[in-house]
Amino acid sequence: MPDSASNVTRPAHSSWFPRGLTLLQDPALNKGSAFTPRERDVLGLRGLLPPHVNSQAEQVARVLENFHRLPTTLEKYIFMTALHDRNEALFFRVVIENTDEMMPIIYTPTVGLGCQHFGHIYQRPRGVFVTAEDRGQIGSLLRNWPRQDVAMIVVTDGERILGLGDLGSNGMGIPVGKLALYTACAGVPPTQCLPVMLDVGTNNAALRDDPLYLGLAQPRLTGQAYDDLVDEFITAARELFPGVVIQFEDFANHNAFRLLEKYRNRICTFNDDIQGTAAVALAGLYSALRVTQGELAQQRLLFMGAGEAATGIADLAVAAMVADGVDAATARRCCWLFDSKGLVVAGRGELAAHKQPYAHEHAAIGDFGAAVRALRPTAIIGVAAVAGSFTQQIIEEMTRLNERPIVFALSNPTSKSECTAAQAYAWSGGRALFACGSPFDAVALGGQTFVPRQGNNSYIFPGVGLGAIAVRTRHVTDEMFMASARALARQVTPQDLAQGSLYPPLKNVREVSVQIAAAVAEVAFEQGLAGIERPGDLAAHMRRCMYEPTYPCYA
Repeated sequence: MPDSASNVTRPAHSSWFPRGLTLLQDPALNKGSAFTPRERDVLGLRGLLPPHVNSQAEQVARVLENFHRLPTTLEKYIFMTALHDRNEALFFRVVIENTDEMMPIIYTPTVGLGCQHFGHIYQRPRGVFVTAEDRGQIGSLLRNWPRQDVAMIVVTDGERILGLGDLGSNGMGIPVGKLALYTACAGVPPTQCLPVMLDVGTNNAALRDDPLYLGLAQPRLTGQAYDDLVDEFITAARELFPGVVIQFEDFANHNAFRLLEKYRNRICTFNDDIQGTAAVALAGLYSALRVTQGELAQQRLLFMGAGEAATGIADLAVAAMVADGVDAATARRCCWLFDSKGLVVAGRGELAAHKQPYAHEHAAIGDFGAAVRALRPTAIIGVAAVAGSFTQQIIEEMTRLNERPIVFALSNPTSKSECTAAQAYAWSGGRALFACGSPFDAVALGGQTFVPRQGNNSYIFPGVGLGAIAVRTRHVTDEMFMASARALARQVTPQDLAQGSLYPPLKNVREVSVQIAAAVAEVAFEQGLAGIERPGDLAAHMRRCMYEPTYPCYA
């Protein structure tokens, strides 16, 4: 990443510089009606645009006017996708200046709806589709990507999209949306971002039967052939884009854990569903403990779910306790998992490897409410995408057990949430320390207004990516995510806590990302992983690296 990642003046007279309609069709260069009279003359645009020259601020106003006219979130998603495909600088200016309104549209929860309808609303290609039929030629396929300075790849195989399951090639909406947040929230230049879909088929029969489905209409590739495809992609990507950070996204449990373990010490990579979710949840716990005045090692965490998110959070919480001087066995005993078969306990048999560290000695319990009564947790954390699983009886029991019960309903999209904010506050008499995976409106109760905030990974992964790129770290480590959690929690003010907010406002996310990136970089230098000389001021270095969506002067 250059020392300054803002848009720069480009020589319009250069032989390679596009002109006319070609320029207007390049979203990285297009300014639309903001091209000046001089630029229109030099670049062959005279007559191709209406005569009035708009400022970017005027263009933003026009975008918002049309955005607010649209009746549904899906239509707004399509509208913003079209803007992204037409004029990147304007798209990111709109998102950055209207983060609270735009984030739920361009990412969760609406991106899930966009993925479900992907083949029906498709307009323009974005990113690279690598299919099971491309084995042996993935390198040449990636060379078709027009930019060589790729620094961040988000890759999915579409098997576990949010809480929606196997969406196959439709899952491309997730890497596209994720990378939009890397730019909007942390200033990673959009030209350095590459979304990748590993289309290995789908086991979703309804999709395969849909005539408008755009992916491979065949069962999923598995076994050694699948592993070989992933490995060929990783090898080709690193060869073409040296130093690239590769983020695994929305892989199913049976692949997510083993791929992370396979590659984490070989390349610069992480899995946001495991590690990013863990960091944002740990930050929320740190914020909640400022209210309860408790210590992390004194908590008992009961997870509704036992997949990537649950064990990722548990692993990072355990690591944080160990860093505070608690022995690992004691720390693990603070974390309990509840899966589709009930409480995860020792002796149950046939447990996946990622669950085994949390299979404690206890009688089997098949009902989550009974598990709450038996274990007396201080926090319940929902990450299983089982809508409504935090019932009134469970919240009331948590409130009986704890003066300030910690209730994290982190599943998304909204239709999969374990409970709503209004339910959590009403059923606890306003005592719940609540965080959510999908956005909820403020709740007025008993003369107080509670402002719930999302335990959204967008607080974490953009800053992690910025920090990793800016210091060219060779690996992304668990210690970096622990540092990220602490950095995020430090951004929560007493005023935030007083209104029930365990995270800072999203409008502050770029500064939050600066602090997280600096914390990541600090760990990279401490661990000897950084590829540059240490700057004197890490936060200032991060700000210099951040892209700003301003229009350059071309002539």
